[in-house]
Amino acid sequence: QTKNKAYFTFALLSVSSTVEDKSSLCSKFQERRFWSAVKLLSNVLLWDGIVQEDTIRDLGLSKLLNRYLLLNLLNTPPGPDSIEKCDKVVASFPERWFQDLKSGSTLPELLNFCQHMLR
Repeated sequence: QTKNKAYFTFALLSVSSTVEDKSSLCSKFQERRFWSAVKLLSNVLLWDGIVQEDTIRDLGLSKLLNRYLLLNLLNTPPGPDSIEKCDKVVASFPERWFQDLKSGSTLPELLNFCQHMLR
């Protein structure tokens, strides 16, 4: 017997040259999709403490952040826009996830995001 699992698809794929022109329809669409995904991430992470942490981290970090949001962040040129996007993503993380971490370490699901922020 298989378990019922909820899946969602949220595609943010694009060609970076079309996204660089901020006035293009593609760029505007990608920005709306990104900010909608950030809101979804924030809402998913609000369930921390109610739903099992593993489930929240898998859905919010492994699936939403690492599969969709990070792709957009990697295609955002360095600068104020990139910083604002990263700030909003970080602001959605539950603080308690980081309370027992040693200095200089992070959650395994955040390694790629942290590497991006260090660039």
